[in-house]
Amino acid sequence: MKDKELDIAYFLSFCIEQYGKKYQLGGDEVVSLFDRYEVLPYLEENFEVLHTQGHQWLMEEIDEMINSKEVNL
Repeated sequence: MKDKELDIAYFLSFCIEQYGKKYQLGGDEVVSLFDRYEVLPYLEENFEVLHTQGHQWLMEEIDEMINSKEVNL
């Protein structure tokens, strides 16, 4: 794995872990939720900007994304 790919993998793992802690969800539950609302591709595509943001901001960004997609379903 190249360095950037590894950085992205660590970032995605961090987001999954932190989101799970925030809502007391297991990793599988978070991955399922992120798959349903296409969060992981968004995080990966926007890695360059998102990985520079703080933990709280990232969690709020993910919440906003999920909430906006729930409304559109």
